[in-house]
Amino acid sequence: MAPGSAGFHNDDMQNTQVVIIGAGPSGLLLSLLLQRNGIDSIVLEQRTRAYVEARIRAGLLEQQTVDLLDEAGAGERMNRERLVHDGFEMAWGERTLRIDLEGLAGKRVSVYGQTEIQHDLAEARHRSGGDVRYQATDVSLHDLESGRPRVRFVHGGTAQEIQCDFVAGCDGFHGVSRKSIPASILRTYERIYPFGWLGLLADVPPLAEELVYVNHSDGFALCSMRSRTRSRYYLQCSLEDNVAHWPDERFWEMLHSRLPAVHQAHLKTGPSIEKSIAPLRSFVSEPMRHGRLFLAGDAAHIVPPTGAKGLNLAAADVRVLYRGLVEYYRNQHRTTLLDEYSQRALSRVWKATRFSWWFTTLMHRFGDDPFGRQMQNAELDYISGSRAAAQAIAENYAGLDFDV
Repeated sequence: MAPGSAGFHNDDMQNTQVVIIGAGPSGLLLSLLLQRNGIDSIVLEQRTRAYVEARIRAGLLEQQTVDLLDEAGAGERMNRERLVHDGFEMAWGERTLRIDLEGLAGKRVSVYGQTEIQHDLAEARHRSGGDVRYQATDVSLHDLESGRPRVRFVHGGTAQEIQCDFVAGCDGFHGVSRKSIPASILRTYERIYPFGWLGLLADVPPLAEELVYVNHSDGFALCSMRSRTRSRYYLQCSLEDNVAHWPDERFWEMLHSRLPAVHQAHLKTGPSIEKSIAPLRSFVSEPMRHGRLFLAGDAAHIVPPTGAKGLNLAAADVRVLYRGLVEYYRNQHRTTLLDEYSQRALSRVWKATRFSWWFTTLMHRFGDDPFGRQMQNAELDYISGSRAAAQAIAENYAGLDFDV
């Protein structure tokens, strides 16, 4: 008996065109875009809807991601509540430099929390009558190299099986999708950073109108926001650190000390709503396709949050994938875009991974490394006097154009 086959019978077989593993932003966004183009899908999610929506994640959106959420019919509240930014600030010592995104790259970015995006996508999918099965466990993928893959899982205490044309793996770094690609085929590339980010969420006005990235001798800091009354702050910390060692008072004191004097007086403090520590890594797996399985988002790649690329890369994957699926179903099973999916997606992934790695290396403290510190200072000094260097930052930060 094949692995995962116990309890399954032909009478249990269900059918759909696309099975999507994972009901995070990429999975729900893909399901909505497919539905709007007449393509059926079933979404399987291991966790509850409440659990998925409660996860605290990034909140900086490229305009192309905003456009894609609009295209999916999930952008109404976002367009009312998002904060549109024309630039951001970099600070080191007592020096500051504003990167003018609109002036240098002709683009803007939006601040709108991923928690809100997740809620909006789930509501849109629910209103549309879409089939999303939360708490689907023991998921396994079968016959991926055939014309009709099968997905097995347990839902509501019952073993079930779905036959489909394609499987979209949107189930994150720890999900089953990437693990279903044979080890002989899969190649992975990884860089683990020797520090983490301690994040604090508080209902206090933001430090500034735009994000402020700080390079300080004690470590990196980021002053961000979720709205005009809710702020998100980060401090570079040790991977061995613990949230319990960081009462609010200590966090605010350390953040204040890392800010240039021009910003210190504007820092508003208050009780934290949420506090957590996240490790930083760069990770890319290739290829992003195996047979009828396509990986998207964190299932295929992870970037450190410094460049705000995680959610935006997932959206870029979804855009290429859904257009390939639309081409397949509208044009007599033509597979041009599907065959090019991995190459097109990875081209953007590697460019975003490079920028995120570069920005992380530039702004963080890497132990006691006097040479590295001088290189950071020289790079920041160069950027402050070079329009070309600042323009390259603006183009990458605001988002490179989609390939398709």
